[in-house]
Amino acid sequence: MSSVITISQLSKHYQVPEREGGLKAAITSLFNRKYRTVKAVNSITFNIEPGEVVGFLGPNGAGKTTTLKMLSGLLHPTSGDVRVLGYEPFRRSYDYLRQITLVMGNRNQLTWDLPALDSFDLQRAVYGIPVDEFKRTRDEFIDLLELKDLVNKPVRNLSLGERMKMEIVAALLHKPKVLFLDEPTLGLDVTMQRRIRVFIAEYNRRNNATVLLTSHYMADVEALCKRVIVIHHGRILFDGDLSNLVNQFSAYKTLSVTLQNPDTELSQYGEVLSKDDGRVTLRVPKAQTSQVTAKLLSDLQVDDLTVEDAPVDDIIDQVFSQKEEA
Repeated sequence: MSSVITISQLSKHYQVPEREGGLKAAITSLFNRKYRTVKAVNSITFNIEPGEVVGFLGPNGAGKTTTLKMLSGLLHPTSGDVRVLGYEPFRRSYDYLRQITLVMGNRNQLTWDLPALDSFDLQRAVYGIPVDEFKRTRDEFIDLLELKDLVNKPVRNLSLGERMKMEIVAALLHKPKVLFLDEPTLGLDVTMQRRIRVFIAEYNRRNNATVLLTSHYMADVEALCKRVIVIHHGRILFDGDLSNLVNQFSAYKTLSVTLQNPDTELSQYGEVLSKDDGRVTLRVPKAQTSQVTAKLLSDLQVDDLTVEDAPVDDIIDQVFSQKEEA
């Protein structure tokens, strides 16, 4: 089966004017303006297969949103080739646009002073969705996201999390095959994040939709994505399984130990990260994990011991820091 998203040597460069401060520099720039080239995306290549949910990770300014805008047709690439569902996105073909959606956590597409139901009906008209199909899909989404008591309220009266759920429903009413999700849980509390993650996973399962997700919340990525693409300064640093990212870049394991004598000093076994109600968390070099675990069990009276990989947040930070040093 052919890839849904195919990107080859894709770049987006901007010419940005720059000058020093002061009146003289301002006047000079009127006649002799200087520019510098910003390589927001710089020769990236990857493919995404049908039904994949892929995490697209990177710090602010890495090129994630620029890439999503090129994939959704909002930006024309400087160079390279990009195909989604066989279409060139920047041509903005109607047949293409009705098969994709772009959800941005910091953007609002709903009419502020009207109930969300009215905005949903507008989406039906825009995409030409048959009325029966529209009502069936709308009610299914309202049920999945528990919105029945909220859809008749003006959007301005909804909380951030409630509004975000409405935004997602509006973006998916036409049953797109490809979802570009840019920080869909931005600013939401833990409960609301979890509900949106469950909804996205269920939509992917029911419709075999392809999802490219950016998020600074690693819980989103761990819950939804088996594969991640890490981008930094417009270039791809890693593309593969999340588990491989952990194995490749994590130099440490985390050991959580509960002892019968909670006052025992454990610094000789590893770096003590925390102590809480008799439970001690240690950071141990990955190569020494088996040796340290055996020594703990041999030397001390251990009630409980667990071994875990380092948090994904820490591993991603390590990827970025290694790139900066390089």
